[in-house]
Amino acid sequence: MINRHPITPPPELVREWNQEATGTHFEPYGYSEFIAARAARWGADQELEACCEWIPEYFQWNRSIQDADRLRAARRPNPPSLKEQALALVNSNKPYLDDTAMDTIRRALEAQ
Repeated sequence: MINRHPITPPPELVREWNQEATGTHFEPYGYSEFIAARAARWGADQELEACCEWIPEYFQWNRSIQDADRLRAARRPNPPSLKEQALALVNSNKPYLDDTAMDTIRRALEAQ
């Protein structure tokens, strides 16, 4: 039996990440960084969820589930929408926008 740390990702998840990395720009040199980043994110999510479960139990006299939800929202904010990304690029006051920036703006306009 393998002695695993309680926050170690399950082997099935690591295999899934391996398949995601295969055939991408992460292979072969960035593979380790890809897996490490996924594992770190997974571990941080496990810790956050444990904290969110702990808050209402420990502070039950003056805290609620909403505090855990606020903690989760603060620590795992949603990424900016395509529209927000495009607006940020337009408002960046850069004298030149590269192809990636122009593609983001084009996709945001097409989505409207």
